Amino acid sequence: MTEAAEADVRRHRLSAVWIVPVVAMLLGLWLVIDAYRRQGPEVVIEFPTAEGLEEDTTPVKVRNVEIGVVGDIRLTEDLSGVLVTAELNAEARSLLREDTRFWVVRPRVSRTGISGLGTIVSGAYIEVSPGVGDAADDYRFTGLDHAPPTPAGTPGLRLNLVSDTSGSLGLGDPVLYRGYTVGRVERTELDVAAREVRYSIFVDAPYDSLITSSTRFWNASGISAEIGADGATLNVASLETLVSGGVAFDLPAGAAPGEAVAAEDTFQLFADRGGVDEHPHRYHRDYVVSFSQSVRGLSAGAPVTFRGIQVGTVQRIMVREGTAGALGDGRERPIPVLIRLEPGRFEMPDSPEGVSRLHRDLARAVDSGLRGMLESGSLITGSLYVNFDYVPDSPPDQLGEFAGYPALPTVSGGLARLQQQLGRLLTRLNELPLDQTVEAATRAIGQFEATAAEMQALLASDAAQTLPHRLNATLDQLDATLDAYSGERGLPDRLDTALTELERTLRRVRALAETLERNPNTLVFPTERPEDPEPRAGQP
Repeated sequence: MTEAAEADVRRHRLSAVWIVPVVAMLLGLWLVIDAYRRQGPEVVIEFPTAEGLEEDTTPVKVRNVEIGVVGDIRLTEDLSGVLVTAELNAEARSLLREDTRFWVVRPRVSRTGISGLGTIVSGAYIEVSPGVGDAADDYRFTGLDHAPPTPAGTPGLRLNLVSDTSGSLGLGDPVLYRGYTVGRVERTELDVAAREVRYSIFVDAPYDSLITSSTRFWNASGISAEIGADGATLNVASLETLVSGGVAFDLPAGAAPGEAVAAEDTFQLFADRGGVDEHPHRYHRDYVVSFSQSVRGLSAGAPVTFRGIQVGTVQRIMVREGTAGALGDGRERPIPVLIRLEPGRFEMPDSPEGVSRLHRDLARAVDSGLRGMLESGSLITGSLYVNFDYVPDSPPDQLGEFAGYPALPTVSGGLARLQQQLGRLLTRLNELPLDQTVEAATRAIGQFEATAAEMQALLASDAAQTLPHRLNATLDQLDATLDAYSGERGLPDRLDTALTELERTLRRVRALAETLERNPNTLVFPTERPEDPEPRAGQP
């Protein structure tokens, strides 16, 4: 080989010096790939405050197992909270779902208990409750102020309750069924627009099967006392509710189990068990009735009855709607009253179908003469209530509409109706021809007085005075005549003989009449009589 060829081979041969950098480069690439493969998701959690959290120090845990660490803490743009960026392990990627929840564990003291005492030594940390929903597309979450009362994925039923007042209910308070804890209160909030307090409760399985459409909820907080004819009764749901509060549920007295309910259904929360018994039905529909008479004594909560049977309650007197823009026009306008009717009180299904059926039946009943009227509930207190009944003489009418509510026709009732009846009676009396009637009655009385005077004069005459004596004389003569006939001898025998002869004569006349009937010519032509038969020997 020539020197030129050897030089060319040395130029194309790889030197052993380059082996170390190549291996180092490959190792670094592998480390980068492995680090990227091991790198977990990065989540951003919004908290109200960063109390107890530190960058690169505060851990993120699931069931006390560390799965990440807090990397960065910064304020939100509107300064309403903080954004915490946490770097999680790759294994934690499957835990991030749409319903995954984060909260800061720190020492807490509340009426439901004491929690987070271990963080006094170790420091606060972020706890994760894995979700069970779909995988999260955006790793941005809103942190909770406290641990959720119910872990995600717990079998059971979540419902909403609505109340006018909050009472003493709070987060974590128990949900009771006949004194047994079957769930808990998860959330409380005030709905400013609706001006009502809303609660979210969770009932664990299998107790969720106890809840149907007929179930009623009430505030079981504190102590309730009832005084009746049998004495005083003191009710305490449990020691826990006595200290904090709670929600109880059951069927109203005498109510049948209803249909199954769905998650997130809404129920009314009553103040106590007594409110449940007063309003045992869930579904209703509001109507308007208008009255031209005074409504003094009618108030919210007054009963609405049908022939004495309560079918609803009065909600309010619609003063604003009834007098809006019309108070000074000088016209007489009826006062509208909002009432609430419940199909369950009519023995109809306590459901939306029952509400529809009630509305249809009311429309037909109005056509048949159903009318509302104000009745007096107490003459002492002057309280009024609304009663419905059929009024046969009412003019034809039908369902109307007022302020977005269906309107039922009304008539005057109670004292107002009595006044109208008295007014109609007086009107009819005024229409009668009283002058002619009085004049005719006067003439009749005069004629009667004249007749009575004539009778009195007749009775006072001499003939009328001697009439009794003459009657007595006549009777004496008759008695004497009868005595004379009864005392004569042989008179009965002669009367008997005369009657016998008279009977014989009548028989002959009857025989002659029968003969003439058979043979009318007997009067002209004589009839030959048959010879007398000769008696046979031995015969008389």
